[in-house]
Amino acid sequence: MTQETLIYSFVSRGTVVLAEYTEFSGNFTDVASQCLHKLPSSNNKFTYNCDGYTFNYLVEKGFTYCIVASESAGSQLPIGFLERVKQDFIKRYGGGKGDTAIAKSLTKEFGPKLKEHMKYCAEHPEEINKLTKVQGQVDQVKGVMMGNIEKVLERGEKIELLVDKTENLRSQAQDFRKQGTQIKKKLWFENMKIKLIVLTVLVALILIIVLSICHGFKC
Repeated sequence: MTQETLIYSFVSRGTVVLAEYTEFSGNFTDVASQCLHKLPSSNNKFTYNCDGYTFNYLVEKGFTYCIVASESAGSQLPIGFLERVKQDFIKRYGGGKGDTAIAKSLTKEFGPKLKEHMKYCAEHPEEINKLTKVQGQVDQVKGVMMGNIEKVLERGEKIELLVDKTENLRSQAQDFRKQGTQIKKKLWFENMKIKLIVLTVLVALILIIVLSICHGFKC
């Protein structure tokens, strides 16, 4: 496999190309630029096929890494190349020049690095393909783990809501119990009050009867 399998590469911030490299001429640079302007901004990998070439993009944290390759290169080799370039670019320019550089201003510095990565990947396709396959498996496992974590967190929120509802019910039960006790005391006092009134009336009647009898007998 020759270097002709990897044709053109660039790194951009948004749609501003910061560095690029190619040894070939053709309209693939225009097609790559047109595709760049149509890419979603979300972190992901994208591949387009046109005229026997694949236009491969890796979008991550505002930067886009691109490699135009011949279809004979397959899918794993371009992805492996993009991962290598991404790591190298972030190491050199992450949080620094990469955030402020103007169009094509990093081509002189990083263009030769793109050339080196293209040459190495083209000359070691089996190694790159294996690494890409392993990375894909790692990403898949990571995705499953993140999905499980999200489910656990979601379940945790539901448990928290259930706990809140339980606490509310417990609080309402305590309030109901307090209200019941207060009503019970109130009814008890009302009952005692009625009993005292009845007892007073009875005592008064008894006194009246006793006094009436005494008066009849002239006690």
